[in-house]
Amino acid sequence: MKQQNGTQNLQFLLLGLSENTELQPLIYWLFLSMYLVTVWGNLIIILATVSDFHLHTPMYFFLCNLSFVDICLTSSTIPKMLVNVHVHHKAISYEGCIMQIYFFTLFVGLDNFLLAVMAYDRFVAICHPLRYTSIMTPQLCMSLILVSWITSSLNSSLQSFLVMQLSFCTDVEIPHFFCELSMLVHLACSDTFLSDMAMNVLAALLGGGCLIGILYSYSKIVSSIRAISSAKGKYKAFSTCVSHLSVVSLFYCTLLGVYLSSAMTQNSHSTAIASLMYTVITPMLNPFIYSLRNNDIKRALKKNFVKEKLEN
Repeated sequence: MKQQNGTQNLQFLLLGLSENTELQPLIYWLFLSMYLVTVWGNLIIILATVSDFHLHTPMYFFLCNLSFVDICLTSSTIPKMLVNVHVHHKAISYEGCIMQIYFFTLFVGLDNFLLAVMAYDRFVAICHPLRYTSIMTPQLCMSLILVSWITSSLNSSLQSFLVMQLSFCTDVEIPHFFCELSMLVHLACSDTFLSDMAMNVLAALLGGGCLIGILYSYSKIVSSIRAISSAKGKYKAFSTCVSHLSVVSLFYCTLLGVYLSSAMTQNSHSTAIASLMYTVITPMLNPFIYSLRNNDIKRALKKNFVKEKLEN
């Protein structure tokens, strides 16, 4: 392959999940359906939270932000894939690939931070219930969101900048349905030491740090719940964490699955299929987890539905 230092005419080929032409219509309609379900499901969570003043609490403020980020996460990759499948065109420009890397890294990072922030919120609510309103003030909630955005933006900017320093060969084929950072770095023709080091160090610091914070919060939550004397009190306290704990398990278990899949197999298509879990499936399931397991959300949705029906 010929090394190409300039980026004016550089393009990458996104091979997608399968090169079988007979499967492309199925893949198109499947992903379109999942994308629409993800967008509408998370929009419903946002609208229910905004419209019901009973849900104007820190927990639902963070949930609203998580739903918004999940919409953005899927929108950073799926629309381009749908267009490519529809027009039978696999190419993506160098600039488009860098933009995908930036926004995908940004929103995955935000998912990671928001789950940690939500775990802290549950920790304060259960372990320090009498001080909850004085600790989780609107100023603190906004500060936590702002810090999450700034940190994730700096991380994605650094990762994108390091990729832009790499040289790529012509006819670069990416065995994925979007420009995945790790795959792209390993396809470079130049030295990738800095990019590899940045990916590993930042993943350990940001991802590992948030996971440790979540585990610490839940260890304290479990201790507090065990100290509650009544079974009803224990159930009530634990029920406020079930939805978040389910989302956390889904998010981090799928990330771990993708990491193990890429480490144990040389089949890049298998890794791409495994990555569907946290790029598409998890954002799609989050609204169902929170709406089906949360009486407040169900009550707000029912209230809005009845209100709309009466107005019509």
